[in-house]
Amino acid sequence: MNVRRLLALPLLAGVLAGCGIRATEVPTDFGPAPSRARCSLAEPDVVTQSSHGMAVQVFLLCGSSLVAVDRAVRVRDGAADSERRVLVAQGLLDQLAATPSRAEKEAGYTTDVRDGMKVAGPRPGDPEDTLRISVAPGDLTSYALAQIVCTFSDSAAAEGDGSVILGGPGAERPRRYECTDEVRMRPGSAEPPSGEIVKG
Repeated sequence: MNVRRLLALPLLAGVLAGCGIRATEVPTDFGPAPSRARCSLAEPDVVTQSSHGMAVQVFLLCGSSLVAVDRAVRVRDGAADSERRVLVAQGLLDQLAATPSRAEKEAGYTTDVRDGMKVAGPRPGDPEDTLRISVAPGDLTSYALAQIVCTFSDSAAAEGDGSVILGGPGAERPRRYECTDEVRMRPGSAEPPSGEIVKG
């Protein structure tokens, strides 16, 4: 009996192996890969969002990071530089608050910026490049603040040095915020670094 059992084992092993599934030879389709394979639009969506306007980029959330997408904002011709900055900033804020397009939703894009926020220029005593928003920066979620800071600092609404001076609707002094690589990669846990404005 023992000899028969020993002889049967290789045969049984061969039969069982023949019933196995060879993963490398059977094509499967379980849908798109997780978030790292997303966050990519097949075509720029800016044409469907605005027929005319100045080409800009805004930072939306996708996965756990910020990703720049194309947009367009309208700015009235003949506006003075100071007014133009505020108009651009308001257009950017409106784009950040807008519901992502269907293509963007399918690619995984979202936004944490609330609708209805307004932008104003500097108050007396503020640096001339100050942008005051209708919600205090400290009251925004870390995601929304990162979106706004990175979008503004990379646009005609800022000084062009990777930073932006932001204030809120109250009497608090505005602060200079920076958009860093860490903020772009981890906006939920890395808030934009900020500092007091040093008068020259």
